[in-house]
Amino acid sequence: MIPVSNTPLQTPDSLIALLGRLEIRTTTHHHPAMFTVADGLRVRQVLPGGHCKSLFLRSERGQFVLAVVDAALRVPMGALSRFLGLGRLSFGSAADMSALLGVQPGSVTPFGLVHDTTHAVHVVLDQEMIDGHDLLNYHPLVNTMTTAIAPADLLRFLAHTGHEPQMVDFTALRVENN
Repeated sequence: MIPVSNTPLQTPDSLIALLGRLEIRTTTHHHPAMFTVADGLRVRQVLPGGHCKSLFLRSERGQFVLAVVDAALRVPMGALSRFLGLGRLSFGSAADMSALLGVQPGSVTPFGLVHDTTHAVHVVLDQEMIDGHDLLNYHPLVNTMTTAIAPADLLRFLAHTGHEPQMVDFTALRVENN
């Protein structure tokens, strides 16, 4: 049974208001819906900062993982599985994603962790993504908007939600996987 929060779902507006109350500066842009990293190419050409993708995963042991990495990064799933020690990883279902993160496929985002009040999702962040950009871009719960946030502020937001991310050097995982 998946632990589900009893709190109401946030909207992009209420999420952005929460970030404001936390004194986290963001800039949000509206655009046509994006469902894939390839769809995001047109946004990457005009928005500054690192463009990221979020992968909602489930281990064979039933543990949920949100891996947040640079959009251009190819995630070595086998190496990540071994590194995390959770057994084989595969993509989580849309129903689990909705129940835990309050988002639909194509809108997966670390901002969805605001809904994971039971802390059922283990968060993995790409160390290079955090260290390599002044701004990071994520969907604010819907894929028709992109919100830019400073890496330190993303970490403050995650702390507010009670999630302590595991920082991973995906470059080392890729080398180890070869």
